[in-house]
Amino acid sequence: MKIENAVALVTGANRGIGQAFSRELLARGAKKVYAGTRHPVAISPTGVQELRLDVNHPEDVAAAAAMASDVTLVINNAGIAQLGGFLAEDSEDTARRIFETNFFAMLRVSKAFAPILKANGGGALLNVLSVASWVNGGELAAYSASKSAAWSLTNALRNELAAQKTQVLGLHMAYVDTDLTRGFEAPKSSPEDIVKRALDGLEAGFDEVLADELTVQVKKGFTAERSSYLPQAA
Repeated sequence: MKIENAVALVTGANRGIGQAFSRELLARGAKKVYAGTRHPVAISPTGVQELRLDVNHPEDVAAAAAMASDVTLVINNAGIAQLGGFLAEDSEDTARRIFETNFFAMLRVSKAFAPILKANGGGALLNVLSVASWVNGGELAAYSASKSAAWSLTNALRNELAAQKTQVLGLHMAYVDTDLTRGFEAPKSSPEDIVKRALDGLEAGFDEVLADELTVQVKKGFTAERSSYLPQAA
């Protein structure tokens, strides 16, 4: 898909990767970017139209679809995380809350905008996933599980939307320097670098983008004698 003259919707667009997507889309010639945020502030660059969109509220998603009927690219970026393993006392409540945003909201937005993408020629759907789709060390147990589910959703949507010629791209990466990873001591990519690689892949017609070296190595490690998603020897 070509970005020039595209009309995009970005969820979770108020900061981090979402904000970087909005800026880079405009830099590549997008005609318009709908920036979905829970609390629009009406301060945005030319070409960005903020709209109220809490992806966990079906009525917000329906209203966004009604307003943004010219969309040709949907970027499902909104996501949350919380530290903790599955044996923690609050793990069930935590998992439900994280799945609501990271899986069910992605499904909700995709369903709402699939007919719009079809009506506008097919377009594309870009789902922001993670290397945690494949590796769960227990520190972010519910987040990792939700991203695994979102990866499976992305793979299913790719098949279901093929007939209407909608490109579906899954974006995987490790740590990115955003509020979500504040406090993690690990090498981090910049949001701008991740977004540029994602949009390069989208324009090249890719189904999947592995946006940093760690993610590439983890994916390669699937076929190792001891797969990369299993605990590794010290």
